[in-house]
Amino acid sequence: MLDNMRLDKWLWAARFFKTRSLAAQEITKGRVHVNQQLAKPARDIKPGDMLWIKRGDAGVTVTVTALSSVRGPASVAQQLYAETPDSIAAREKAAEMRRLAPEPSHQLEQGRPTKRDRRLIDRLRGGHG
Repeated sequence: MLDNMRLDKWLWAARFFKTRSLAAQEITKGRVHVNQQLAKPARDIKPGDMLWIKRGDAGVTVTVTALSSVRGPASVAQQLYAETPDSIAAREKAAEMRRLAPEPSHQLEQGRPTKRDRRLIDRLRGGHG
């Protein structure tokens, strides 16, 4: 049984990122915190550590429950962490806000002219249409 392991390897095994190098890049960019501190990819983590991971527009806060050096199926990967209740509530609220907020492009009745519209405009102007 593992006592601790590299942060980037755990994020890859827990399926937060598709590749280990992508996990390392995101950590380097400051999008992953360990126990409310910026971390480096080689930082050792252990069960009980609190991780904040920025995914998309919102962040996810999870507690490390287990370590695994292999990347398994999603059902196994979900057993490596437990998302905090505050994080779940914030994620659900953000999803609800996205659902309720109207898409700005739907308010536009007319956008750019289509190719057919441009031909008609050219014809009306006496162009080559």
